[in-house]
Amino acid sequence: MIKLSTLLRRCAGAGIALAAVAMAVAGGTATAASPAWPQKPVSVVVPFPAGGSTDTIARMLAVPLNEKLGQPFVIDNRPGATGAIGATFVKRAPADGYTMMVASIGVYAVNPFLQKNLGYDPAKDFDLLTVAVRAPNVLVANPNFPAKTLQELVSYMKKNPGKVSFATSGAGSSDHLTAALFWQKSATEGLHVPYKGGAPAISDLLAGQVDVSFQNINAVLQHIRSGKLRALAVTSDKRAAVLPNVPTMAEGGVKDVEVYSWQGVAAPRGLPADVKSRLHGALVGALNEPKMRDKLAENGFEVVGNTPEQFAQFENQELKRWKTVIEQGKITIE
Repeated sequence: MIKLSTLLRRCAGAGIALAAVAMAVAGGTATAASPAWPQKPVSVVVPFPAGGSTDTIARMLAVPLNEKLGQPFVIDNRPGATGAIGATFVKRAPADGYTMMVASIGVYAVNPFLQKNLGYDPAKDFDLLTVAVRAPNVLVANPNFPAKTLQELVSYMKKNPGKVSFATSGAGSSDHLTAALFWQKSATEGLHVPYKGGAPAISDLLAGQVDVSFQNINAVLQHIRSGKLRALAVTSDKRAAVLPNVPTMAEGGVKDVEVYSWQGVAAPRGLPADVKSRLHGALVGALNEPKMRDKLAENGFEVVGNTPEQFAQFENQELKRWKTVIEQGKITIE
């Protein structure tokens, strides 16, 4: 290896300016020692208001990510248009690792079929990192509603088509689409009552203003346990650990209504490979910490923590599935 002093003497003899050589060497040294990501706070965009399931998951992840990567992960709530406003913001952000998104099924697999002139393409505009968690929906009824089981509900709906009211958090929401899928698979017809969010829908359900609703299991678990709501069935492929006495939809006689609400993490398309790898590793590590898994399980969430490739394959399946449900149900949000 040629010593720097020898190199400089040779370059000087060849008429090359020593200052230029020194700058080149210094530049090479600076590049080799360039700081690793992250060197500043990372913005975690949640395209929904604070307090919901997606916001909760984002905030739970932010703490261990900070600990593992040494920089604050700051929650940035950007609600509107069923998540489309926040997702479009992330699409347009620099792909430098300082903007990421935690979003749900609607953003990744439903909005393209319900919103005209959508500002992003979920399959093309993001680097998918991992599906963080999933949780089944649960079909709940006001205790005063006459049907006590799923079979009784189906029978009642067939005798009273279009009269049983289904509260949802909004047109095109996960709970709305789950209801539509249920109607299709049970050959029944319900009355859709959309609200501006899950909280007011649950409030009216508790008050008896509406009959039933498909809700994220974590959102109504306390009301089920207190007896304020009756759980008729869960939409998972097996019984939920937090509701072991509640049958699945299939056990209740309605097949092919396996639905999970899920939260996935993504970043703007074009993330540097080393940043993507490090962020994915930190996310999966955080999700699989025993305390994290236990806390999530207590609220009905199941850790997924899959690879970017598995996330992409899963998203493609979800896009196809909900496109079919929306088209068959002639669902619009106008």
